[in-house]
Amino acid sequence: MAAPLDLETLGLVFQSRPDILAGIQKAAARTTLFNNIATFVYERMASADMHDGPAAKRRRIDIAQTQSNGHAQSRAAPTGFQAAVLSAEAAVADPVLLEIKDISVIAPQRKKYDLCFTKSFLYARASGSSVPVQGIVYPWKDIEHAFYLPVPDKSQAQYNYVLFPRDSYLPTAKQAGSNPSDKQQPLEPLVFTVPATAPKPGSIAGPSAKTAEAVSDTYSTLFHWALTTSMRSAGNHSCQLVASDPKIFQSVARQPHRPNEKAVHVKAFRGSKDAYLFFLPTGILWGFKKPLLFLPLDRIVAVSYTNVLRTTFNMVVELDTDGLGEGNTIEKEIEFGMMDQEDYQGIDQTYVRRHGLADRSMADQRKAKRELAENNKKPAAGDEDVPEEADADGLMELERAQREAEQVLQDEEDELEEDYDPGSEGDSEGSGSSSEDDG
Repeated sequence: MAAPLDLETLGLVFQSRPDILAGIQKAAARTTLFNNIATFVYERMASADMHDGPAAKRRRIDIAQTQSNGHAQSRAAPTGFQAAVLSAEAAVADPVLLEIKDISVIAPQRKKYDLCFTKSFLYARASGSSVPVQGIVYPWKDIEHAFYLPVPDKSQAQYNYVLFPRDSYLPTAKQAGSNPSDKQQPLEPLVFTVPATAPKPGSIAGPSAKTAEAVSDTYSTLFHWALTTSMRSAGNHSCQLVASDPKIFQSVARQPHRPNEKAVHVKAFRGSKDAYLFFLPTGILWGFKKPLLFLPLDRIVAVSYTNVLRTTFNMVVELDTDGLGEGNTIEKEIEFGMMDQEDYQGIDQTYVRRHGLADRSMADQRKAKRELAENNKKPAAGDEDVPEEADADGLMELERAQREAEQVLQDEEDELEEDYDPGSEGDSEGSGSSSEDDG
């Protein structure tokens, strides 16, 4: 079976030539060839940017230039494609502090990539490549929600990390006649999967690899440290890594693949798509099929139920869309269907009523808390986008951790040299450790 067309990359490369795109879509037998051509062209474009300056500047049509009649027209706003290129260029210019190889990315694209951590960005790149994958470049300061969730229906325990950039997690209604290229589109959520094992030998690289090895008992401990440390170093203190908790919610349904483990999810449909609902300490997440959704508790006005039958029921979540800007297309109601009746009481009593989601009068309190938190997150005048200050030596968190680990090793070597006694003959070698081994 032929691989599907990579319409995202093809659309970016041939954005100005819809006729070429139309021809490619008709020649379905050559999908692999077209995908390879698009990937090659994009990587050459990004590589050229590193040496010759921003590609967006070379390709952009400057509609503000003076016309023959002497009148200047307004300058076009950057498109989503141009913004993505500029973000990739900035990420490439930022030195990689930590690289974790061969990670299974589920979204925005399903493929194995190397994940790269820099001072300001998290991005994916193909093995052996030096440029980020288009659409998988995330500024740390833009990550608004982060989650760590078990992957359902797997015989071996696996976990998904889900990162929602700003404006990417609420349900959006499609508007007729709208053109996605008319404005900059938000980044899609990033989802990647890790096993419940330790990282493979040689899979961690970069200047901070030695520090990372100290927290690499499992992939989870490694990524927990790397993600939280990187966000904090970039000045993003509001985003916390949230995990599912059986004390908050657990399903009564028995997991056939891991029967001894409590399920923290329920199956649910959104339209014709079936996926999983996670009832989390900070809100309700629907995944892991596109489009992923996260409904924060402070955005939920009320939860109600429809089509309550003997075996299934539907759940309707009403959202508060105030403060999202004029012209937003966020859906105010979203319905999840065909949920197992066995979980009705657990969802309603354990989660919905405990959080006051069944009582509309509580919505104002949740809204007030959200607005207070948003006000606290806003920087003072003149301090916008200022990351966490570096120490006097100019180092950020990952760099400081690396320097501290090196200093510990240096101190240990100094102590060994101080303890060395050239007159003690055989006892001088091994500095005492060999005697323990002999015993």
